[in-house]
Amino acid sequence: MKVMLAVFIVAILGAIYYFALHTPMEEAIANEQGRFGQLQNDMREAEERQREFIRLREEVASREGLDRANMRVLPEQAEIAAFLQDLNRLAETSGLQMRLVEPRPEEPDTHYVRLPVALRVRGRYHQLARFFYNVSRLERAISMENIELSDPTVSGEDVVLDVGVLATTYRRPTEPAAAPEGAASAPQGG
Repeated sequence: MKVMLAVFIVAILGAIYYFALHTPMEEAIANEQGRFGQLQNDMREAEERQREFIRLREEVASREGLDRANMRVLPEQAEIAAFLQDLNRLAETSGLQMRLVEPRPEEPDTHYVRLPVALRVRGRYHQLARFFYNVSRLERAISMENIELSDPTVSGEDVVLDVGVLATTYRRPTEPAAAPEGAASAPQGG
């Protein structure tokens, strides 16, 4: 009988332990495992958002760098003084004599405004080639059009030429909608 009583007491204590301590602890562990899984999902989402943020930040930095480079190639302002200074400096370093610099009126177009400048320079053939090469290396968009070679003279072993050229640079239109109207009205006035 004592054995039965001992078994009965052990069974009651086991049931109390199971229902009072073990079951709530099992529920708490299950809840915490669910919470842990949710936190892991939140962490993965946060890491993904961080990677996306870093990618977008790098893309913005890249685009800003590209925009700065584009602004040097096609600035918003005419910057004619700087353009003329660059041309004069390149002519001098190439050994040419600048004979004429004549800025012409702006010519608006849909996506850009042309800024032509008529030039007349004098120098040897290789000096002219060096000048055109150096102009091509400037960051700003420049085209050399209507090149006219004239008055060739022989000086020692060199041929000296007068060159007339239309150096055209470009700028962004200040108002995109106004540029086509201005371009459309220019032929009517001319």
